[in-house]
Amino acid sequence: MIHSEKDDVILVVDDQESIRLALAKMLTKEGYEVVLAEEGEDALEILRKRKINVILTDLRMPKMDGIQLLRASKLIRPEVEVILITAHGTIEKAVDAMKLGAYDFITKPFKKLIIVNMIKKAIEKQALLIENRLLHEQLERSGYGQADIVGQSDAIRDVIKIAEQVAPSQASVLIQGESGTGKEAIAALIHKRGTRKDKPFIKMSCAALPETLLESELFGYEKGAFTGAASQKEGRFELAHNGTLLLDEIGEIVPSLQVKLLRVLQEGEFERLGGTKVIRSNVRIISATNVDLTDAIKEKKFREDLFYRLNVITITIPPLRDRKEDIPLLVSHFLKIYQEKNDKPLEGISEETLEILTDYKWPGNVRELKNVVERAVVLTQDNIVTPHDLPDNIVKNLVKDRKMTIPFGMSLREIEKKIIVETLKRTNGDKEITANLLGIASRTIYRKMNSLEDEKREEQ
Repeated sequence: MIHSEKDDVILVVDDQESIRLALAKMLTKEGYEVVLAEEGEDALEILRKRKINVILTDLRMPKMDGIQLLRASKLIRPEVEVILITAHGTIEKAVDAMKLGAYDFITKPFKKLIIVNMIKKAIEKQALLIENRLLHEQLERSGYGQADIVGQSDAIRDVIKIAEQVAPSQASVLIQGESGTGKEAIAALIHKRGTRKDKPFIKMSCAALPETLLESELFGYEKGAFTGAASQKEGRFELAHNGTLLLDEIGEIVPSLQVKLLRVLQEGEFERLGGTKVIRSNVRIISATNVDLTDAIKEKKFREDLFYRLNVITITIPPLRDRKEDIPLLVSHFLKIYQEKNDKPLEGISEETLEILTDYKWPGNVRELKNVVERAVVLTQDNIVTPHDLPDNIVKNLVKDRKMTIPFGMSLREIEKKIIVETLKRTNGDKEITANLLGIASRTIYRKMNSLEDEKREEQ
């Protein structure tokens, strides 16, 4: 038997009392709260005064018919789903009603299972639409919807706070974080909020080119026999003059080029390759890396003096797995972008799909999530994104991660210990959530954890 939440309310509208009472009895047994109305005007009055999830209405009624009630209800409460009850002779009219916003229609004589399943799906759709609307509103309130900097977690708020504080200064900034966490987006934010916002923002990946090409890209080259170039080329430092230069993957620059970069930072001048003319450059440097530069210094791969020049202010962006509460906002943000880009309007994403995306570890961070959402929007054949639209590795890895192996012969005490420890791992040590998942009191978790700690000390 299918049961709903206790607060789901169905408004039954029919001018025949026998049908109203029969539907009320049926739906009450299924766990719904049922409100009855004999006429459309009465239904609208109820709709104005209290919460209604679904209106189940006859199409043909003497005063206000089902179509008129549909139109009026959508003006009062657009989120309320409307299901029409029709006779065989009015099916065509019911189909037209769906174009006006009706959820669906059922024909007389109707079956209990069909009505119950239809109402259940209508409520699920309503919940989905409300959730997506709230996500959009939350996204707008957060103020962090530009450049893929989306979220309200403490972790991302701290990052943005530091970025906004340092933006008006001229200090060099080193942005650290795993690949795909949004280092370029934070760099762009710093530039846009700074005094150089109307000047160039030039980006350069230090890992994309070999040493010789990287040097010419940074400093440019002169026309002539020495360089073999048919024309002169300005480097990134010249192009970024009076603006900001982002040196991405700074840890990949070879030591010989690090010396030349250090000179520019110290003296604000350089020469083009093959040239002797000293060129002055007033550039704010923002560098980014996904490697630990302190380890690179120890291994003699990165100059310590260059590190201190770059590392006046450090901003560390957390991986997506450490700010999972931001995933629903990011998903909503990317859904909106790719629906518009592909001219493919969707109602949103299913609760199950969002749960899968939230639980996934995201080794590729925000960039990976962005690609997954784009793929889902392009490939989905439904009006919402479902788990079938996700890559197999995400769904399979999640299923694998949710399973726990209990070896044969393990004692009940050892099984209990393993379950508690593994659940605590998956809840990041939150004992309250762990207790809820295991269906026990939180004080039991504390008692059993104390017992486990005692066992550890005894073993030592």
